Amino acid sequence: MLTRNKTMIEESKRRVAYINEMIESGHAKQLVEEGEQYHTDQLTRIAKDICSRSEVRVVLIAGPSSSGKTSTSHRLCLELLAQGKQPVALSLDNWYVNGEFTPLDADGKKDYESVEAIDLAQLEEDLKALIAGKEIALPTFNFAEERREYLGDTLRLEDDTIMVLEGIHALNPLLTEHIDQNCKYKIYTAPMSGVSLDGERWVPTYVHRLLRRMSRDLRTRGKSPQQTIASWPSVVEGEVKWIEPFRIEADAEFDTSMNYELPAMRYKVETALQTVPVTAKEYKVAERLLYYLNFFEGLEASYIPRTSILREFIGGSQFNVG
Repeated sequence: MLTRNKTMIEESKRRVAYINEMIESGHAKQLVEEGEQYHTDQLTRIAKDICSRSEVRVVLIAGPSSSGKTSTSHRLCLELLAQGKQPVALSLDNWYVNGEFTPLDADGKKDYESVEAIDLAQLEEDLKALIAGKEIALPTFNFAEERREYLGDTLRLEDDTIMVLEGIHALNPLLTEHIDQNCKYKIYTAPMSGVSLDGERWVPTYVHRLLRRMSRDLRTRGKSPQQTIASWPSVVEGEVKWIEPFRIEADAEFDTSMNYELPAMRYKVETALQTVPVTAKEYKVAERLLYYLNFFEGLEASYIPRTSILREFIGGSQFNVG
């Protein structure tokens, strides 16, 4: 056991050293390619499994906040296309109930994290119609107006069409309890490979997600790192209630971790993180995040391909997400 632990420690040290050496020596492009290949290999395997099940018509993708669900759905579509299918990627958000019917949380605020925020009856009706070979009108949720709209888009599942549907509740049995199990394929997605700094100190996988959310909040919502950290406990609370209990329902798991992520996140959010006041209650978390990031050299975004899942959070995605 001692020999094994020593080996793990040495391997961990070499891993961090390797990442930094690749960046410092001008081989960042190769490092990124290795990370992207890790994702491609997983998704190719999942796509082949889906295609081996002839009755599958709907793929459901769920995972906690900032797992990269939306980009995963598009990346999976590329792999399904390579397998001869005609996939279409959609979001469960489009089946939200209208604003006046959105459930409220304990503080009286609209709770979009609740499964009851989705029009379960309409979703099930649409899925049943699609599986039966019928054409449906596709909804689009207008977040500004808090209204589900129908803008003329339609969908019919042909023999080679697979609907890829992503959302935080996608694995919840309530969404598809009356849909034949053989017609569904469920995927749980999240960063799962924790980075070991020295074989003893590990970067928890939630750090990946928190940094991703921080980057997106800064870029698209004008929220500071302090605000993102302050809201994180409620995000985790929702995940424990609505997502983690149904992980066991998944037919496959997709690890969205990547070897170059922390260097890329250092480059994107380090300066903003340093603005969290020492007197703020969020400072300890910010300090911890900076501690982890400090182990890595920064990696410029220019090395990251537009199809990368990380682009959902740092911007510039080919898939028009985030």
